[in-house]
Amino acid sequence: MTKARPGMRPATLATAIALSVLATPLTAGGHGATAHATGGHGDDHAAASNGHAKPASHDISLERPSQSNDDICTGFGPQAPRDIGMPLGTNTRHFTMAPPARKMNLCNIHTHTNAEHAGPGFMIYAGSGEHGGYKCNESDSLSAEDLMDPPHQEGAFEAVAPGDTLEVHWVYTTCDVKPGAGLGSCLSPTCSNPQLRVESQVFLLVNDPHALNFMDFAYQGNMANGLHQPKSLPTGTGRPVVFAGSTTGTKYTAKKCSPMQVTWSVRTGCARLDIGSVYKWGASHNVFEEHHSHGVRQLVTALELLSPITP
Repeated sequence: MTKARPGMRPATLATAIALSVLATPLTAGGHGATAHATGGHGDDHAAASNGHAKPASHDISLERPSQSNDDICTGFGPQAPRDIGMPLGTNTRHFTMAPPARKMNLCNIHTHTNAEHAGPGFMIYAGSGEHGGYKCNESDSLSAEDLMDPPHQEGAFEAVAPGDTLEVHWVYTTCDVKPGAGLGSCLSPTCSNPQLRVESQVFLLVNDPHALNFMDFAYQGNMANGLHQPKSLPTGTGRPVVFAGSTTGTKYTAKKCSPMQVTWSVRTGCARLDIGSVYKWGASHNVFEEHHSHGVRQLVTALELLSPITP
């Protein structure tokens, strides 16, 4: 379990909107840098099915917090985060799924230390509470070099360290707004009930300049077809699992549900990310005012709070 570090503090609006594999060197291309799943073959299907086989000794079902009918909220739509490898769900609240990310405005980028979701590439249970969640499967097999903090960079982005798992959320809105800090950046006085979408990727932070570079996925005033967009989104880490859910963040639990409706797109694999590039983003005075990683909302397991995932 990742220990709390100075700077890790309760959820802000940015965490509320969060609504929380080994990589090859960066590959140039119009659709983002490509990472390949450990043991996979560079194909999305291979990444999802072969690249992240569950360790024989690990039974994720034994480690999930149970949620009985007495422990869950009622009258709310489907919630997140969830185990994306488990497609069952009985929540009957329906809403129109958001358009593809390329047809929406990016409104926020933020991170969570440890994955909020569980998935094929990140299923090591890190404990309960806001500093729990899930870790990448390769977390315990890193080299001493991978775990060295780059000199003179520690603290540029707080609450992370080499060896940590990081879930990154790129949040999109149908409102005509500019990217900014927190939930408010995704709304406007004339657009208070937009469609929301979160593109999610889980990373394993390493001291490795040949790993993925977070600045390749950042926003620096980028526009495409008149819409605010990140430079790119990660590819090659498994076909994203798309489902109806909610915002996440530490203020919500199975008893205290989020009312927000969010279309989620969560990639199944974990990719190595150079921690130096995360420090650089934190020191860049990014428009999202993100200078530390956030805690996690615990996994939602009650079927009554989950939407069914269709292929």
